[in-house]
Amino acid sequence: MHSRSIRTMLFALVMLCMSASAFARIGVVITVGPPPLPVYEQPICPGDGYLWTPGYWGWGDDFNDYYWIPGTWVEAPEVGFLWTPGYWGWGGDSFVFYDGYWGPQVGFYGGINYGFGYFGNGFEGGRWDGGHFFYNRAVLNVNVTNIHNVYNTTVRETTVNRVSFNGGNGGVNVRPTPEQEAAAHERHIGPVAAQTQHSQEARNNPEQRASRNQGRPAIAATDRPGDFKTNVVKASEAGGRYTPAPNRAEGNTRPAPGHVKDLPAAEKPAPPNTGDKKLDQKYQKQQDKQYGQQQKERQKLQQQQEKEDQRVSKQNNDARRQQVEQQHQQQTQQLQQRHQQQSQQMQQRMSAPAPRPEGGKPR
Repeated sequence: MHSRSIRTMLFALVMLCMSASAFARIGVVITVGPPPLPVYEQPICPGDGYLWTPGYWGWGDDFNDYYWIPGTWVEAPEVGFLWTPGYWGWGGDSFVFYDGYWGPQVGFYGGINYGFGYFGNGFEGGRWDGGHFFYNRAVLNVNVTNIHNVYNTTVRETTVNRVSFNGGNGGVNVRPTPEQEAAAHERHIGPVAAQTQHSQEARNNPEQRASRNQGRPAIAATDRPGDFKTNVVKASEAGGRYTPAPNRAEGNTRPAPGHVKDLPAAEKPAPPNTGDKKLDQKYQKQQDKQYGQQQKERQKLQQQQEKEDQRVSKQNNDARRQQVEQQHQQQTQQLQQRHQQQSQQMQQRMSAPAPRPEGGKPR
């Protein structure tokens, strides 16, 4: 019984670390957004029940470069589930990637026009009906000889560009709607195993790196996840001029902070300015409360790290000291990431349209 409890605790610890690593960018601070989205054709759908997942740029900490993860068809993990693509967003001092997920509704994906039904808002490529997915042939490449549950509805794209990130300099300036925020809180699951294997295959292929393909990958899309040899589609052109991330140049890689004391001083957020005095006062209180709580968390973790540093310095154990330093770096990055996400969520709430009471006039 005792060993089983230990195994359970270890498993929980591993899962916690995995969850944290999915959000933290360890090793470097990415200050330049990913290249524009390349231009490519969609491979034909391999079979009924497969849903399209758009291609996107990933980041490799170990080689300090963006790499292209091809768009591909993936079997939906559950009937009724749709894919919300991940996206890159400016987090205040660096770019952060927000993972995609499967769920009953398509949520916010940064306003990025990935194409093939994902034109920046929602999904126009198909719908679930009676336990079957119906494909919109106007935007998806489907062979009607093999798949009969199709329809044809023309979709007009309001904005056509190849921008691959939200916010920052040159990014898409779009915020989530209340409905999109609600979708993120509904029951959903992360990428399935086939998608994880697919992205790992792209990471391990040097030709997928932006520095090698100049934003025009030889494998832009595949008809099945993880298969980079058969029925692959090459990008016809880069989506725009490729600018190498300065992180790649020697001497420009900025190490991640190792301790809370290494973080820059936290700046108080700018006062709200929604045009509604009462609403501004409400948001100001929420901002002050959040800022105060974040400061307390910083101080508490800094004191904890300083005590542990003092304790390990007396042990004269290099292995233990290195282990503690790694723990402190991870703690610091997780704290920084969490506070950035909290601040961004606060800004999104303040920039959302004011609720309308009965009668239709803004409050």
